[in-house]
Amino acid sequence: MKACLKVLTAGRANLQYEPIEIGEEVYLSGQTAGIDAEAWESLRRTKVFYKAPITTPQGSGYKSLNVTVRKSLGMFSNIRPSVSYMPFVPSKHPEMDVVVIRENEEDLYAGIEHRQTDEVFQCLKLVSRPGTERIVRYAFEYARANGRRKVSCFSKDNIMKLTDGLFHQVFDEIAAEYPDIEDDHWIIDIGAARLAAKPEQFDVIVTSNLYGDIISDIAGEISGSVGLRPSANIGSHCAMFEAIHGSAPDIAGQNVANPSGLLLAGVMMLVHIGQTEAAERIHNAWLRTIEEGFHTADTYHAGLMNRNVTTDEFAEAVIERLGQKPQKLKPVAYNRDAEINVPEPVRAKPHVKKQVGIDIFVHADTTPDALAEKLQAAAPACLELVMISNRGVKVWPNGMPETFCTDHWRCRYMMRDDQELAMPEMLKLFEALGAARVDVIKTENLCTFDGKAGYSLGQGQ
Repeated sequence: MKACLKVLTAGRANLQYEPIEIGEEVYLSGQTAGIDAEAWESLRRTKVFYKAPITTPQGSGYKSLNVTVRKSLGMFSNIRPSVSYMPFVPSKHPEMDVVVIRENEEDLYAGIEHRQTDEVFQCLKLVSRPGTERIVRYAFEYARANGRRKVSCFSKDNIMKLTDGLFHQVFDEIAAEYPDIEDDHWIIDIGAARLAAKPEQFDVIVTSNLYGDIISDIAGEISGSVGLRPSANIGSHCAMFEAIHGSAPDIAGQNVANPSGLLLAGVMMLVHIGQTEAAERIHNAWLRTIEEGFHTADTYHAGLMNRNVTTDEFAEAVIERLGQKPQKLKPVAYNRDAEINVPEPVRAKPHVKKQVGIDIFVHADTTPDALAEKLQAAAPACLELVMISNRGVKVWPNGMPETFCTDHWRCRYMMRDDQELAMPEMLKLFEALGAARVDVIKTENLCTFDGKAGYSLGQGQ
């Protein structure tokens, strides 16, 4: 961070700094989020956070500071560019220039997990229409503002038909509003494989939180080094700029770390606050430095590069080249008039919601047939037990003897004759299950919205 601030100052960035202490020392002082009240107030006031890599102590009592800050301050968009600098940084993909735009607040990063039985744990995946609309629109606005030609969506909607299905659906809806930009959709597994093999096929990729985290690291590594990659976290109220890579306590204070990822994050910060001239000056000087063979230990290759330099020496090399442009790599030029306008998401209008059944999750060391017998006996006349599944596989009725079962069962009751399930009937069911000593660990209401099922259909349903 000290090296980067020195370059920003020399590059005539018009900035005033308000340092805050975050990370391991704050964690160990008793703040489990790694950030105290005064730091929060600073972020609310300045609205721009230039964050060095930090260490989170080991142990289950400490929250990720990155996730906490992003979600608490509404930084819904994570922008991670990966560019090839061949031949000055070795890569198999000399034409690569990909930006991954990652949803930053939802998905499995909601962090809602439970241990439900002796053998089974769960993690809830949350995807909202407002959150999806906002990140997808940001991706198209980013592409338009930066002269990009195409936006690709990555999802897994062939399996997660509701959550990832919503993401894909919203992508298609918003893509239709941007006829000047190409769009396509990839299933995440083949999309990630194609990104690793032929990244030149992609331009801007928009995806959900976990997928974006994974594929942006893939993109960073195949472009040359994750250590060169910056990241911006953008929201309506605040923005945070950081290197993609995490901390490396084993080399702290040794003057050997590569400042490039954090420095380029500083360039993204300057663009964000409208200081595009300083951003171009610093970015082009950095490119010229790379061209002339200055590298820290993580990217240095003997015989390919001129000098293996320290952190401070690298920063000085960039400063010496301020005002210069690269001779072989493409110089950068930022659009001074570019604007990215993403309105606050519109809340959905209420749908006609009707509860038509209930999934009961049960902890039991038993067989499907024995469990079904108990559950059928407990059902009130209006409810019919239609299915039992184990880890998503239907095991009753007509299950297969080869299916391995844990102690975690999903048991689906549906209303007979298309009636609506009301609370008195549910209470009767719970009372009967309690009397039968059935260990209910969780329930999920099965509802239709405007007549359309708002739940995954089990096998045989």
